[in-house]
Amino acid sequence: MIVVSDTTPLIGLASIGRLDILRELFGDVYIPQAVYDETVTHGHAEGRAKQDVESANWIRVVQVRDRLAVNILLDEMDLGEVETIILAGEMNADWVLMDEKKGRRKLMQLDIPKIGTLGILLKARKIGLFESLRREIENLQKTGFSISQAVVDEILNIAGE
Repeated sequence: MIVVSDTTPLIGLASIGRLDILRELFGDVYIPQAVYDETVTHGHAEGRAKQDVESANWIRVVQVRDRLAVNILLDEMDLGEVETIILAGEMNADWVLMDEKKGRRKLMQLDIPKIGTLGILLKARKIGLFESLRREIENLQKTGFSISQAVVDEILNIAGE
């Protein structure tokens, strides 16, 4: 299975000590250089989150080849999202991990399957990687992760919590 990730799911899961869920669910995860830079080099992730992403030997940094496509999409989204989408196409990804609305819309237009941070947590809960989805979401919110209450309610309803 080929999974490409944007920045937000990595930082979100790492900030609550749950980055390992990605390895459990997907095995290796591929990220473009821009996502690595946003997460580790330029420090959008802090402390443990930065260290966890940097040291995860199952997160593989891949260079995007189609720079023209990247430059064209930069008018619509930031570099991390753009490189994630282009890399997913180049690798024929099975899944893209992304939370940002504009990027998710573009993935839908390109017919590339996507899942966000809460979807990842729901998937992990369903296979028993932890007991309380509500607790994980609350931990995520404590880190400043922005989630609408409507989305939280919907996910908790799906999980039966």
